[in-house]
Amino acid sequence: MQKPINTGILSYGMSGKLFHTPFIAAHPGFNLDAVVERKEKNAHLRFPGIKSYSTIDELMADPEIELVVINTPNYTHFEFAQKAIRAGKHILLEKPFTVTVAEAEILFEEAEKHNLYLLPYQNRRYDSDFLAVKDIVDGGKLGRLVEAHIRYDRYRYTIGPKVFKETPMPGSGLLYDLGPHLLDMVFALFGEPLEWTKTLGYYRPGTQVDDYAYIHLKYPEDLQVFITMSMLVVEQQPAFIINGTKGSYQKRRSDIQEAQLLKNMNPDDPLFGIEEPGKEGILSCMNADGTITKELIPPGKSSYIHLFDAVYQTIRENKPYSVKKEEIIQQITILES
Repeated sequence: MQKPINTGILSYGMSGKLFHTPFIAAHPGFNLDAVVERKEKNAHLRFPGIKSYSTIDELMADPEIELVVINTPNYTHFEFAQKAIRAGKHILLEKPFTVTVAEAEILFEEAEKHNLYLLPYQNRRYDSDFLAVKDIVDGGKLGRLVEAHIRYDRYRYTIGPKVFKETPMPGSGLLYDLGPHLLDMVFALFGEPLEWTKTLGYYRPGTQVDDYAYIHLKYPEDLQVFITMSMLVVEQQPAFIINGTKGSYQKRRSDIQEAQLLKNMNPDDPLFGIEEPGKEGILSCMNADGTITKELIPPGKSSYIHLFDAVYQTIRENKPYSVKKEEIIQQITILES
């Protein structure tokens, strides 16, 4: 393995603590070098020796940092990515990539001009539930696919405290929060759609932003794909339902990695990324004699460390990254439309 990539993270909030620092610290291809902590300085308690900057500009000016993780509020992504490019840093950019297509195109053009990698952080491609679905779809057991339903359900009746999510500003609302996850899953499974329609809802008392979103995407051979995200689902439904000419498959969302990270489990723990019993997917196939065969499909082990494998291989070995520029442009086109 070549020299580790010195990495700085722009925020040590929830995403920094859960989805970035544990994996960067555990991966031999990275060196967790610095983080921005504007007020309380806590990162050193878990990562001794880490540099803690009070401002983003201080971190950007550090000549030792090669890769910057931008995990700040949605509306800041464009501004901070531009700063990173001008500082000569590679970028791992959280979702939503940017608020508008115009912003994304500018960033891609500037990064390419400066020979820098601008990489979208789409961690849900490495969830055990999604990987199980992809195995089923790619395996062909369902026959010709007819329809797919992918959901992200929550129940939060009251307005949350995060201003950048709950007030009308660029990139706020549920669509920009969860839509990038679901659209990325759809693109990874089925490619880009021929056309789509979109519906937003506003249901919580006093809400200023959408708390419900539904997108219908149409594909070749009449495949119909429906994605739904809602803040008002008390009893969570299956996150994935795929129907084909020979069978059906359904799987509930697990979020096992997030749950384990919240309990401070390290990514190198042997049990990390393994779902608990009872979360198996259900494959139902129609037999020639008209009977139905049902099979429980246990998901495999998963880890977001593989996303960082992909980042390392792109920056150090110049290998194509798993999330394509065209997919990001299509994703933001749908969000922005």
